[in-house]
Amino acid sequence: MTEEHQGGSRGWTAARKGFWSGLRFTSLRLRLVLVFGLVALTAAVSASGIAYWLNREAVLTRTQDAVLRDFEQEMQNRAGALSEHPTQDELQHTAGQMANSSQRFGVLLVAEDADGDTVYGSSGGLGGFALADVPESLRTAVNKEQKVNSANKHPYHLYWQRVTEGDTPYLVAGTRVIGGGPTGYMLKSLEPEAKDLNSLAWSLGIATTLALLGSALLAQALATTVLKPVHRLGVAARRLGEGRLDTRLRVSGTDELADLSRTFNSAAENLEKRVADMAGREQASRRFVADMSHELRTPLTALTAVTEVLEEELEFEGEGGSFDPMVEPAVRLVVSETRRLNDLVENLMEVTRFDAGTARLVLDDVDVADQITACIDARAWLDAVDLDAERGIHARLDPRRLDVILANLIGNALKHGGSPVRVSVARADDEIVIRVRDHGPGIPEDVLPHVFDRFYKASASRPRSEGSGLGLSIALENAHIHGGGITAENSPEGGAVFVLRLPQDPSPAADDEAGDAGDGGSGGAPDDGDRGKDAKGRA
Repeated sequence: MTEEHQGGSRGWTAARKGFWSGLRFTSLRLRLVLVFGLVALTAAVSASGIAYWLNREAVLTRTQDAVLRDFEQEMQNRAGALSEHPTQDELQHTAGQMANSSQRFGVLLVAEDADGDTVYGSSGGLGGFALADVPESLRTAVNKEQKVNSANKHPYHLYWQRVTEGDTPYLVAGTRVIGGGPTGYMLKSLEPEAKDLNSLAWSLGIATTLALLGSALLAQALATTVLKPVHRLGVAARRLGEGRLDTRLRVSGTDELADLSRTFNSAAENLEKRVADMAGREQASRRFVADMSHELRTPLTALTAVTEVLEEELEFEGEGGSFDPMVEPAVRLVVSETRRLNDLVENLMEVTRFDAGTARLVLDDVDVADQITACIDARAWLDAVDLDAERGIHARLDPRRLDVILANLIGNALKHGGSPVRVSVARADDEIVIRVRDHGPGIPEDVLPHVFDRFYKASASRPRSEGSGLGLSIALENAHIHGGGITAENSPEGGAVFVLRLPQDPSPAADDEAGDAGDGGSGGAPDDGDRGKDAKGRA
């Protein structure tokens, strides 16, 4: 299949999906079309039913009146001219004459001859219209003599009834000759009128269908007109949610949808201003932290040099050092706090790089087991850490940032979890999985979600601790920049477990660390805040 055909097929598939998604049962468009369709169907069916009923009554009444009028006239003129006791031949002849009238109906005449016998005369002969074809109720009404008074001048009247034989409708009527004479019955087929009415019904049905289709098309057009601004509003809202705060709607008209568009534009404008203001404040805050950290480095360098000298004096104090025993604790406090302040500044600078997006990877082919061994050996943790790592597991990682992650996780476990600390390495699919488990009391469940938060203190009663609360956060950021992550949980056998997952071949953020030139820092000193030495203080 060529690319043109594939493109056409994809376009047709997309258009079809768009059509069906526009007509899904929960869509407003479909509901509008259905409502319009139901209203149009109800109106069309009602109008067609009324029109059919009115036309049916008009057609049948007109035909019926003409036939009954003609039959009544024939009864008066021809049947009334017969003798009181006619013969069968006379009845047969007269019935034939009456049937040849303009309305062409069947005639049955019933009378008594001179001998008192009932004789019949039918226009259709012996196999034609018979008395059995006349309903019993109609015969009873025709032969019933009524009292003559001022309101009723004749003892007998003309009666009619509509009947159906098979699928053919008929009009049956009967009356007696006033003053004595035969009784006459008439049978008229209404099949032509029924066909006309069926044709009318079909026409009305077709008109109803066309009206329904027209209403559906009209509803679709109206729904498109009404829902197009709503669709534009939805697209604009999605863009706004994606962070495109300059999204605005084109406002036209003065209806409710136009008011809604104006309200959206106003809300988007206010949101853009607020976000810009917040971004400016956040950027100023980050710049302040970065500037403060850089400014602190100069005096800290001098302080660090002084504390190193003081540290050397403390080490040789036993060999005749000059420190007064009353001053020695203060000197040790200055040395430890200066080192802690230096680590805090380094961590703040590293966090600032992550927030500013200037932290970059310097990737190299690393043997994970060798890297962990080097990290443990450099910090003299060999006796306190059990390493279960097979040599030969290689990955493209940033060695310095991996060292920062491992130093924070292992140092955190040793300091607050308790030795022995077990570090294991495994390969899972395209990932390197490093687990660091301690044998401490574990991490409280309410603390687990916050162990990677910056400056988080597990115990409010001990806000001051050896760490700054940034170590685990920096470790997590270093894992993220590799495309991996770190999770913390409690082991069923006791103790906490930190799981580091890193891809074997991450996409490098850059070839070097832009913004880190001349830094020479450790990329974040090992530090975990204040996990404490018991379960309550562990974080």
